[in-house]
Amino acid sequence: MNTFSDPMADRKVDSATPIECLRLAGDDTRSLHSAVHSFELADLTAVLVDEILFRCDPPGNAEPVTIVLDVTRGEERVSVPLLVQAGRSVGPNDADGPAAFRIEYDVLDLARELFGPSTPGGPANRRTELRFVPESMTVEGVRPLGSIMAATSTVLTGCSSDHPGLARLAVRHDSDKWGGLHWFASLYERHLRHLRDQPVRVLEIGIGGYDHPTLGGGSLKMWKHYFPRGLVFGVDLYDKSGLDQQRLHTLKADQSDPAQMIEIAEKHGPFDIVIDDGSHINEHVRTTFRALFPHVRAGGLYVIEDLWTSYAPGFGGNEDPEVCDSTTLGLVKRLVDDLHYEEQPSKATNAAGPSLAGMHLYRNIAFLEKGRNAEGGIPGWIRH
Repeated sequence: MNTFSDPMADRKVDSATPIECLRLAGDDTRSLHSAVHSFELADLTAVLVDEILFRCDPPGNAEPVTIVLDVTRGEERVSVPLLVQAGRSVGPNDADGPAAFRIEYDVLDLARELFGPSTPGGPANRRTELRFVPESMTVEGVRPLGSIMAATSTVLTGCSSDHPGLARLAVRHDSDKWGGLHWFASLYERHLRHLRDQPVRVLEIGIGGYDHPTLGGGSLKMWKHYFPRGLVFGVDLYDKSGLDQQRLHTLKADQSDPAQMIEIAEKHGPFDIVIDDGSHINEHVRTTFRALFPHVRAGGLYVIEDLWTSYAPGFGGNEDPEVCDSTTLGLVKRLVDDLHYEEQPSKATNAAGPSLAGMHLYRNIAFLEKGRNAEGGIPGWIRH
């Protein structure tokens, strides 16, 4: 059973674009070779540079440094000057001026680094050249070398196939899934690491930032970074299109409206991972699960966060754990029965039972595994 998206199914969305062809090709040599020869080198370079800038570690250089990135294909060459600003960011350098360092990649090698599997410690398939020449062989004359080396290291982190862990990415992208209120990142890593190098589709309910058009999205960026070949979709009650970027798309919808959720799933799914980190209102969580769980692929996961609201009346919960018919944990408890539907004398097949393959429950978070659940149950003659 495949536990990741069928590449052919993925092609229904923008399959003719460079980013779609590259992310679907991954490390498949034939597909990757076809992808990098199907588009203009300038268009491919723009996609690759966008990924590099997104993945770069924060700069640690003391002074601004210009580094030129050369991407080649045979005799063709595209040069992109990058400005690594001290303590700020990495971006295109539109100003004229000499570059202190040059990094050169063949487009095929760079695409494999960015969209292929993680190969930490592998050979460096690039050429580098220090262009800086000190004015004098004195302490002051060679002082810029420290910033140049630090800036070069920053750019190379964006080119590397050695992917950071989820906790580190949560902190970097300001996701609340690690630190303070929640410690979910290590649990996500436990259940999702086998999908990391696959062209997954991720849907998260709840983007954050309330009604501000460009605030929030930390978790979406974290997922984009964690899954280098993934497509990430975020749903929010407010318009968050200002956060849209390559491989990350926001959608405006009300999770309490099942018709809107189903419409999104039919247009952008099926999904490998669905995460409900939305309103946390119990009724909304239950409604969203009923609408979206059928649109999770076999082998995929449906995740519900912040189970504590089951005990919070302000979220439609109940302080009495025994009164749980309408709460999120009430849903989870019912799913335990659904998982064992074939063992029930009535052989009930309601709800999610036949397609719920497993459950992993932790404090305040539940991972529900999609898959065929039809082992036949315990024979009736054993029961008596």
